[in-house]
Amino acid sequence: MSVTAIVGAQWGDEGKGKFVDILAADADLVVRYNGGNNAGHTIVNEYGTFKLHLVPSGIFHQQAVCIIGPGVVIDLPGLVEELREFEAHGINFKGRLFISPRCHLILPYHRALDRLYEEAKGRLSTGTTGRGIGPAYADKAGYNGIRLSDLARRSLFLEKLGLQVSIKNRLSVALGGETMSADKIASDYLDYYNYIQPFVRETFGLVQDAIQGGKRVLLEGAQAALLDPDWGGYPFVTASTTLVSAATAGAGVPGRAIERIIGVAKAYTTRVGNGPFPTELTGADGEHIRKNGQEYGTTTGRPRRCGWFDTEVVRFAAGLNGFTELALTKLDVFDDFETIQLATGYEWGGKPAHYYDGDAIFLEECQPTYESWPGWQQSINAAQTFEELPENARKYLQRLEAVTGLPASFIGVGPRREETIIR
Repeated sequence: MSVTAIVGAQWGDEGKGKFVDILAADADLVVRYNGGNNAGHTIVNEYGTFKLHLVPSGIFHQQAVCIIGPGVVIDLPGLVEELREFEAHGINFKGRLFISPRCHLILPYHRALDRLYEEAKGRLSTGTTGRGIGPAYADKAGYNGIRLSDLARRSLFLEKLGLQVSIKNRLSVALGGETMSADKIASDYLDYYNYIQPFVRETFGLVQDAIQGGKRVLLEGAQAALLDPDWGGYPFVTASTTLVSAATAGAGVPGRAIERIIGVAKAYTTRVGNGPFPTELTGADGEHIRKNGQEYGTTTGRPRRCGWFDTEVVRFAAGLNGFTELALTKLDVFDDFETIQLATGYEWGGKPAHYYDGDAIFLEECQPTYESWPGWQQSINAAQTFEELPENARKYLQRLEAVTGLPASFIGVGPRREETIIR
């Protein structure tokens, strides 16, 4: 059996979609196992540029069966929009896209409550995407969730929806929001279900058969290790488990079946939303990275916070997930930099410190320790091998590998699929 997992090694937006797309060329099964449409994977290929939020990034490879596993919460209008875009571009996904009926739904009241909670928290707001992810997972944990399978039983769906809308309307009014119509939501969502119903089927057998049959299975994680609700800087995290271990529950894959775990990281660091970010740059260098890397959220369009590469957080993510290697993206963003900083550790109160030594407030107080490395000041887009990179780029990468303790098996030198060095 051959199971590979792709996991974010920083705070998300690392470019995981590109590497899922590359590895999916040889995969039999690609499974998305966590999160919702707060994730955004950008794919640039011969069909165009696509911003995927729910559909696995392997959808562009005709031999790959794609699964949305039960650990994903689904925004039905968003999913239908993605599928219709594929149809418009002539991408055939019928007979090879399957959605678990166990998936919980994001409903309009989840999005409304997400925004109301953020407004009510004021300066203590988390900085969510406003997509309703947290409230949807809260309903799942609190036995108030509505699953995709419920839509197949119209009378049960209407009963459950009516109850939840009555509860959520009371919450909304208390927080200064508006009430919603259960009838309107039901009409819309039953229409969405009619469109996706051909793709809904139990996925456990598909996954297990592929593993037992020695098929090549690719697991696509959303968000990243440092947004995990247990191991991230709580409360500035996401609602679903973001570690490779989430694939057991979210995809139906036993942990011992996963042989290769690739941590994806940018050649620098970014973050969207609030929360600690020790290597953040607020001056000219940060703006330079943002401009070169086009660092704006795939889901929200918000400018991303930018900073130098933080080896401390990547080492921590590697320890949590058991990374076998790194996939490094956007090295080309540094093409015109004279000097690049590499954070090799932290200090707190004048003493060495680690990411795991404290909470979010502690991390805000940590000071990174840096090494300076000369830039290469030339384009690397055409490089096809490690040896073709400029000497200073090779030295930067070798030092990054040494400090993280991980080999960089993939190096992104541009946004397109082919602009990738595979070692």
